[in-house]
Amino acid sequence: MRRLLNVLFVTSHGAYLHRERESVLVEVDGETRVRAPVHTLEGIVCFGQVMVSPQLMGLCAERGVALSFLSQNGHFWARVQGPVSGNVLLRRAQYRLADDPQSSARIARSVVIAKISNSRSVLQRLLRSNASCDGAAEIKLAVGHLADLLRVLASPQDLDVVRGIEGEAARHYFQVFDHLILAQKNEFYFKERNRRPPLDNMNALLSFLYTLLAHDVSSALESAGLDPAVGFLHRDRPGRPGLALDIMEEFRPYLADRLALSLVNLKQVTGAGFQKTETGAVNMSEETRRLVIRAYQERKREEVEHPFLKERIEVGLLAYAQALLLARHIRGDIEDYPPFLWR
Repeated sequence: MRRLLNVLFVTSHGAYLHRERESVLVEVDGETRVRAPVHTLEGIVCFGQVMVSPQLMGLCAERGVALSFLSQNGHFWARVQGPVSGNVLLRRAQYRLADDPQSSARIARSVVIAKISNSRSVLQRLLRSNASCDGAAEIKLAVGHLADLLRVLASPQDLDVVRGIEGEAARHYFQVFDHLILAQKNEFYFKERNRRPPLDNMNALLSFLYTLLAHDVSSALESAGLDPAVGFLHRDRPGRPGLALDIMEEFRPYLADRLALSLVNLKQVTGAGFQKTETGAVNMSEETRRLVIRAYQERKREEVEHPFLKERIEVGLLAYAQALLLARHIRGDIEDYPPFLWR
């Protein structure tokens, strides 16, 4: 199993990254703030106006360190990648499956089952710990609706049906999401999912965590030799990492949504760390972004038992485990793709 390495997140405006022998140096205002050996890194994520030397770009490409550029608010801009690794035969098999509606529906169904099951677990855990919370009846009703949708997916369905069920499940889940927010209700509330740009603090927090998750999943897929752009549930669209979005669906409730709720309910983030612009978009302060990144990295170091592998692994390695399992399915080594189901 792959060892969990570090992801270097650079959030300081005007930072300059460059190479010194086999190390990555981060300078801010002419002062070296970070010095990290390249072999300890699996990725570098730069937010906002961050400059990177061509020599460092070359080192990252050579060593397989993913180098991504995002806007200050986490919108993806670009990614520097070296020569594509992995088995070309695996990618050809991936493309053939993606072009076959029946094969796509089979994999998409597994992904959606995991997403609905994990979303349902988030709601059930809240009910177990806060049985008398506001909206408990609505949450129980949503749990029942999600169970009904899982029963429909127990048998094979066409791809369009699977997509429709995924959308319906998301609607039931997010209709009660506001009831999961137990603190700071004036600053953090949830009426509906909005993005590009997020229009409230909770959506801004969720979008930022989804961006971090997308980077990790894309890196995991590439390391397994798969093409992150060609998905099964999410169809091809220029500039969209369809397969990364597919696999992300399994982890959104378990990793991103739970972490967002914990940060708010435990008051680790506050409304003061969010600002609304004249256009209505909500931005996170640099300090809040750093806090969220630290919490995300700490959560990735926790351990969980993988339901299929029956081994305890770090949460940060789950995406790599799923990428390898998907590659095995595409090669024909296992009959079905086993998604990550949180118990």
